[in-house]
Amino acid sequence: LGDVYKRQEETEMDTVKFLLYFSDFIVPFTMFYIVVYGFFNRNDVYESFLKGVKEGFQIVIEIAPTMIALLVSIGIFRASGALDSFSELLAPAGKLLHIPVEVIPVFIVRIFSSSAAVSFVLDIFKEYGPDSLVGNMVSIMMGCTETVFYTMSVYFMSAHIRKTRWTLPGALVATAAGIAASIFLA
Repeated sequence: LGDVYKRQEETEMDTVKFLLYFSDFIVPFTMFYIVVYGFFNRNDVYESFLKGVKEGFQIVIEIAPTMIALLVSIGIFRASGALDSFSELLAPAGKLLHIPVEVIPVFIVRIFSSSAAVSFVLDIFKEYGPDSLVGNMVSIMMGCTETVFYTMSVYFMSAHIRKTRWTLPGALVATAAGIAASIFLA
């Protein structure tokens, strides 16, 4: 039985090694393919690349104010203690739904900022461990939710969309479903 596990482990390691080598190969191969394809179709690949870079910088310039405002707002919300107060306000409802108090700030911040949520998750991992109930809950939640406001601001600003229609309610319902799934699965 020990030999079977050892062979299975070796096979898994070989698979991981293959995937690592393949991932190292695929990006240069894709770049080479684009250059060769452009050459045979008589396209100026370099000029197309520069045009794409210019368009990318223009998008960054357009969405930068929204991004900065969103990140500064989250920083102020967290530093002022308002996030802790809001989490304490939601704690009784969390107890009814079997939600640990420690994960409530992660649920709140996740819809605004992924990096802020990651910092909360790392704090939870340090204090409780990644294999704890709280660690599993936030890990699942991070995998099945999205930073709704960040994503909407980036995509809608870059595409110049002003009327979002049902995007925000749909995204918030999907996020609530992801949070519920993380609680149930953990």
